[in-house]
Amino acid sequence: MAILGTIIIGFLAGIIAKLITPGHPKPQGFILTTVLGIVGAVVAKFLGEAIGLYGPGDNAGFIGAVVGAVIILLLWRQLAPRS
Repeated sequence: MAILGTIIIGFLAGIIAKLITPGHPKPQGFILTTVLGIVGAVVAKFLGEAIGLYGPGDNAGFIGAVVGAVIILLLWRQLAPRS
């Protein structure tokens, strides 16, 4: 059940990050949006542990996942080829 919750939260965080991040290109589709949110949560947890916001057993949370996904989208924009 935890995996399903992670997928749902990742999808919602990915959608919100795509809505609030300006510019193109952005990843398209359900799977890439979900992966964006999940990777965003991992990035938020890593950065949160590095600066002392989260402990070793803590999760990043929804807001952290959105912030991490925005960071990933900004990196995506810099690295993806423009069409």
